[in-house]
Amino acid sequence: MDARFNLFENEIAAKFAKRFAGAGLVIQQSPLPKSTQELVSLRASQINGCGWCIDMHTKEAAAAGEAAVRLNLVAAWRESTVFTEAERAALALAEEGTRLADAHLGVSDETWAQVRKHYDDDQTAALVALVALINAANRLAVIVHQQGGSYQPGMFAAAFD
Repeated sequence: MDARFNLFENEIAAKFAKRFAGAGLVIQQSPLPKSTQELVSLRASQINGCGWCIDMHTKEAAAAGEAAVRLNLVAAWRESTVFTEAERAALALAEEGTRLADAHLGVSDETWAQVRKHYDDDQTAALVALVALINAANRLAVIVHQQGGSYQPGMFAAAFD
């Protein structure tokens, strides 16, 4: 399967991507732990079947020192012992916030309570924004069939410097 459209070479798409990356920078510079950011992005991308984003977030997390066992177990985090309670709360929020159509209640009160137990206001704001942003990124890449496999750590950030 080839990409349908190159979002990196179209003028309008490039303008949008620059602003989109700016929104991502706000989250990256937030007090939400970087490892949590990558785990959440990876989990939402797995659910959405976004090869480009799975490739990117796996490689970025590994380059930042994330253990392979944790990356390999993100899809089965509930049946794993390698995630903290805080990370579990973030992963639950990522799943429930991604599967809105599948879960008629959206994010459960239980999940929200766990998020608030482990994250302060700034971290919660970043986490909610991250779930929304990664889902938007997944949709962009899936719609145009942006393929995973060629991403190199730092590549996305370098494109918008």
